Amino acid sequence: MKPEDKLPEIKLDPANLYREEIFTDRKVGTLRRMLPVKADGSSDDKRKVLYIGEAQLLTPVGALPLAFEIEATSLVEALEKFPAAAKAGVERAVKELQQMRREAASSLIIPDAGAAAAAGLTAPGGIPPGGKIKLP
Repeated sequence: MKPEDKLPEIKLDPANLYREEIFTDRKVGTLRRMLPVKADGSSDDKRKVLYIGEAQLLTPVGALPLAFEIEATSLVEALEKFPAAAKAGVERAVKELQQMRREAASSLIIPDAGAAAAAGLTAPGGIPPGGKIKLP
């Protein structure tokens, strides 16, 4: 079997299509109005219009893109709610980063003294390391 035969089929859902309109001030962010459409491209009035805000959070390692849904029924309302939704998006991103940092830190495994000595690892002075701290 060829590797490309194992790839999943990538297919758009014709019952869940949207046409995008993009609005930006070219400074703070972008607002996307997602207009529901049918597979033939005509408007689908049975589904609601979605508003998606986008901005960037500057971090020491670079820009972190943020995307957040804004509950609104008009462009004016979405613009008014953009600051609060952006703030909530930043708070959510910060919490996710903190959780990722905790998970990465808890995945450290420190070998016991016997395993370290068997591997030829020693602390300064030739003493095998052997603290009592063990992380999962």
